[in-house]
Amino acid sequence: MQNPAAPAAQAATDAATSSLGAPTASAIFFFFVIVVLTLAVTYWAAKRTKSTKEFYAAGRSVSAFQNGLALAGDYMSAASFLGIAGMVALKGYDGMIYATGWLVGWPALMFLIAEPLRNLGKYTFADVVAFRLRQGPVRIASAVGGILTVIAYTIAQMVGAGNLIKLMFGIDYKLAVGIVGLVMLAYVLFGGMIATTWVQIIKAVLLLCGVTLLMLMAMSHFGFSPGNLYQAVSDKVGQAALEPGGLVTNPIDAISLGLALMFGLLGLPHILMRFYTVPDAKAARTSVLYATGFIGYFYIIIPLVGFSASVLVGRDIIKKYDAGGNMAAPLLAEQLGGTPFLGFIAAVAFATILAVVAGLTLAGASAYSHDIFVSVIKKGQATEQQQVRQAKIATIVFGVLAVLMGFLFEGQNVAFMVGLAFAIACSANFPALLLSIVWKKFTTQAAFWSIVTGAFLAVFLIVISPTVWVDVFKNKEAIFPLKNPAIVSMTAAFIVAIVVSLLTKEQTAEEMFEDEKLRAYLGVGAE
Repeated sequence: MQNPAAPAAQAATDAATSSLGAPTASAIFFFFVIVVLTLAVTYWAAKRTKSTKEFYAAGRSVSAFQNGLALAGDYMSAASFLGIAGMVALKGYDGMIYATGWLVGWPALMFLIAEPLRNLGKYTFADVVAFRLRQGPVRIASAVGGILTVIAYTIAQMVGAGNLIKLMFGIDYKLAVGIVGLVMLAYVLFGGMIATTWVQIIKAVLLLCGVTLLMLMAMSHFGFSPGNLYQAVSDKVGQAALEPGGLVTNPIDAISLGLALMFGLLGLPHILMRFYTVPDAKAARTSVLYATGFIGYFYIIIPLVGFSASVLVGRDIIKKYDAGGNMAAPLLAEQLGGTPFLGFIAAVAFATILAVVAGLTLAGASAYSHDIFVSVIKKGQATEQQQVRQAKIATIVFGVLAVLMGFLFEGQNVAFMVGLAFAIACSANFPALLLSIVWKKFTTQAAFWSIVTGAFLAVFLIVISPTVWVDVFKNKEAIFPLKNPAIVSMTAAFIVAIVVSLLTKEQTAEEMFEDEKLRAYLGVGAE
């Protein structure tokens, strides 16, 4: 029998002369097709987007299956595709922590959050937190928590997009990031949630088909046997690649990362916002079931792509093109299917990034326009026209900010950076959202201080952690030892929420709890 690692030497030679960095006809063609297709969808959606309900929630007309695909599209980001494949290729077994962690949050989302969220809210998760509490303080804090999460998540997508287009067309990284920002703004400004939903559905189908084809072509080199693949990995890069410790050596760091990846999902504004696009709570639950199936399948096969890249392309060549490993999957695609397949996979990755950034921008814009402008500044008295105008202004601000942050974080692994966004989400948004639904004694002051504590503590600890203090700011040693702060910041947010609730009794909030339960679980009065 042929040694499964036999193709590796030839593969490495071929990959060393990759067309990455120079424009190819196939890459230009596939990019052009995907951009034209998604802009056509935006044009169609723009004619249907007149009211705030259509701009924020697609008129609540999305079916459970469509929303399941859109949720999967929103969730399977550049971090999932480019980041995990690269992390597994370069770091081995530990890269799969991200694939596992990002999947296990979905059952919790379905059973804990999906139904109450759809029944209690209107456009943002702050609607739920503020349902029986004082609107002003809660909405301001929720908007801050949501916006910080969105910014952190967007940085990773922009870094992935910049690297991808830079390598595909040989253009400057900053120009590449700017192009992504412009196309994404077109989706959101003109098409709102209707366009964003359909762009995500198209992207999810393309991504699932593309990664499946890439996995099958890679596994054909190993007789479609995972055992042969792992043997080849062991022979090529050493047995350590198949054992824990390549990325996370500290057990507390591993637990902290796991908590962030699992519970961060339950605090992501752009994911939670999708539950308002379906007609009712049953459709919300069903859409999570569909999404879990699509995402589970994706996360099962993406580590196979990463391990295949480490054998067939080689770690040194992957690092040569991108230090963070983000180009492992495109390099493997070129190795297996030539420049046409590279062009297709790169265009799919580009569509992935555009769709996710569009969803994030819409979530950030709605946090400002709906939670702060309409509910706090205008006290609920804004017209439909004013609301949509404010949302579009906020969209432009977020687009510019996303581009600037993309410049700053060039060269970081995108999966790693999204893990930090999840740390902010699980610390700032998840504790207040959960407690507002399940705990009668939860108060306005508790919600405010829990969100503020979780958000700013997570951001502060990330800045002084090895991830930023050493890798970005180039200091010798980090002040905070853990790479992901979730175990500290999420725990602190829960403790603050419980202690402040016990110290600040709120009679009105307690009296409204029974009404909230009726609406949350029976849908009485839901929009």
